[in-house]
Amino acid sequence: MAADLPEHKDLDEARSLIDSLAGLLDAAGPSLGHHHAAPLRDGLRSLQLAFREASSIQDEPGQGPGEKYTGAVYPAAAK
Repeated sequence: MAADLPEHKDLDEARSLIDSLAGLLDAAGPSLGHHHAAPLRDGLRSLQLAFREASSIQDEPGQGPGEKYTGAVYPAAAK
């Protein structure tokens, strides 16, 4: 999903990786504690937002990659 390599955009693979990371964080979160899990969750949210921006067909809120673990991810309101 690199902006400088548009020919390498593989959203199917990105969806699988985001789902996997979300599941891992969901399962490991209690063991990691908030202090360690919070930055990982922030990174995951950034990936989810980048996926939404890169996708030409938008998923319904709560149906995007990893959102069954994290809840719906909404892009920031336009300024």
